[in-house]
Amino acid sequence: MKTRIGMTYDLRSDYLALGYKEEEVAEFDADITIDSLEAAIHDLGYTPVRIGNARKLCARLCVGDRWDMVFNIAEGMGDRNREAQVPSLLDIFKIPYTFSDPLVCAVTLDKAVAKRILQSAGIRTPRFQVVQTAADCSQVDLGYPLFAKPIAEGTGKGIDKDSKVDSVEQLQAICAALLARHQQPVLVEEYLPGREFTVGVLGSGRTARVLGTMEVAIRPNAETSIYSYEVKEKCDEFVDYSRPARTPEILAVEQLALAAYKALEVRDAGRVDIRMDRDGAAAFMEVNPLPGLNPGHSDLPMIATQEGMSYKELIGSVLESAFRRAAGAK
Repeated sequence: MKTRIGMTYDLRSDYLALGYKEEEVAEFDADITIDSLEAAIHDLGYTPVRIGNARKLCARLCVGDRWDMVFNIAEGMGDRNREAQVPSLLDIFKIPYTFSDPLVCAVTLDKAVAKRILQSAGIRTPRFQVVQTAADCSQVDLGYPLFAKPIAEGTGKGIDKDSKVDSVEQLQAICAALLARHQQPVLVEEYLPGREFTVGVLGSGRTARVLGTMEVAIRPNAETSIYSYEVKEKCDEFVDYSRPARTPEILAVEQLALAAYKALEVRDAGRVDIRMDRDGAAAFMEVNPLPGLNPGHSDLPMIATQEGMSYKELIGSVLESAFRRAAGAK
């Protein structure tokens, strides 16, 4: 009998049909992603089994369904612990799964918590403060310009042309708007004006390695030079992605990304966002332990393609890493 690989995910079309707005489900997967993932798993010689979101996983577990491995890309609904929901359920039933465990998923989604851990590990990241209420803005003691964004969102949600802040008045306005709209604290950090990169990493612990690096450059025709939600949604129109030459400064970017990945104990695969300051020094921005896997649109598959790795090989690498971990835990 072939090894059965369960597939957990949040399908964007399912939530839109329930009345959710486009921005609310921006992090969720398109049908083409699930179709492509299922095909890759099948072509690797496994039997893919679609499960769906956390609620559907609960229902399947309660009737006794089990799988040899679960390929988990479910982002979840709710607060900063939402990405930990599916891994927690699978841990309860001792079912192995791909990507990071509940602790890592929760820690990395809360950007301030992740940055505090990396600061303690000596990894460079912009100075920051957390704004819990609008009144906290008066206590922000950082060097302008600043950058403000929701503390636990992805896919550029809550980021737009107003996210770069040049005055206390602007900071108060943007924080008030973000607090009201997203119902979560705001991360305020010193703005880095240099080049922006995203680094793909494969493996876990000592086996972790950099897959490749992709530079992100906003085109002049975009409404803003910031990698915002709107810009990301229309990346074919507004963004240039390129493979940077492996200069010493790019090697430094990759070393920083790998160090952050290891310090946060991300598993199997992930993507680390790095930005440079005005002097060209690299700093950690955030990490995604559940990287998007749309074969033609998501950053990690794009990095794999530029490095000569097919989509099937990328998915195979993630599964091989997960199976090695599962075997080692026995």
